[in-house]
Amino acid sequence: MRRLKVGIIGTGMAFERLHYPAYQQLTDRYVITALCNRDPAKARPWAERLGLGPEKVYADFQVMLAEEELDLVDIMVPIADNYRVTVAVARLWAGQPKGIVCEKPLAADLKQARSARDLATEYRLPVMIAENYRYNQEIDLIRDLVRTKRAGEPIYFLQNRVVDFPGDMYKAEFPAKEWRQYPDFPGGVITDTALHDLAGLRHIFGGIDRLQAFGRPQAAAFSPYAVINVNLLFQSGLTGHFSFFCAGKEMQRPLTGLRIFCDQGMIYLEERDVGTINLAYNDGRQEQIPYEPQKGYYNELLNFYNALTGSEPVSVPPEMEFGDLKTVTAILESIREGTIVSVDATAGYQPEYPPGLREQSPLRQ
Repeated sequence: MRRLKVGIIGTGMAFERLHYPAYQQLTDRYVITALCNRDPAKARPWAERLGLGPEKVYADFQVMLAEEELDLVDIMVPIADNYRVTVAVARLWAGQPKGIVCEKPLAADLKQARSARDLATEYRLPVMIAENYRYNQEIDLIRDLVRTKRAGEPIYFLQNRVVDFPGDMYKAEFPAKEWRQYPDFPGGVITDTALHDLAGLRHIFGGIDRLQAFGRPQAAAFSPYAVINVNLLFQSGLTGHFSFFCAGKEMQRPLTGLRIFCDQGMIYLEERDVGTINLAYNDGRQEQIPYEPQKGYYNELLNFYNALTGSEPVSVPPEMEFGDLKTVTAILESIREGTIVSVDATAGYQPEYPPGLREQSPLRQ
């Protein structure tokens, strides 16, 4: 099995806590051979840890791409920089047998997202958006439970997500970053965090026909709203409600979580790290389905390896991420304008290989 050479762009918290642990589990498929950070001093400890010489640390990713023989890059930069960096890499590597992994959301706003959604086909190389909720084991299991009607015909759902952003700002957590506290993109933490949950719902239920949203305004810079409440109508006819409270806590246990009501029972996930999906049937039976939490980062890198070597398509390309960001944009528009907003014009994106990739890639096993 060939090990693909990875160049890392951005060696911050996302690399340390999310992507690097997954690379450690996939050492038979990947090897990190170069690092880039606009402050090289922050990347040097990683170079030592990975056994790389100082010449493998770069301040400019374009220099890294010019000097290193890489099979792919993994881009983990602030949201406001994602589009610029990813497009620059795509232009430099256009038509070559290489690939790009980019953190979500690929673009900071819908204008950029429209430009970004065709990156893979325009530049003839695979691009994967690291939306881990679409790769998480529990989301895949729930999608299968819904599609196979394990608890009967789905009728409606509710999901409540609570994040204590103000409290986490003062801890060694993701909200401690200044670019998240004073975001240079619409929606702030709604775009950065609620996007995950919405991607998960879209993964389970498919495309969204239209939505109506309300928000409670706040003065804090990290989000224009302390809470958003969204009524959703999916193209399947399923309706549901999504709430995202980013400025407080949910103290009662069990948490509200995700509850899907069906005509023969109910599917319930308290929170993503609980490790168990609960089913309660109308006849009194109960069932628990275990899963491994936080498996999305491993699964997405495994999917991308298989895509680069020609055995499967990229599961979450820019086209799919465009729909997730469009949902967030529609929520913000609905709150602002007080209107019902249409979201997906088509039934949903089905990932395919860029033309000729399977046959042409020398990375194929």
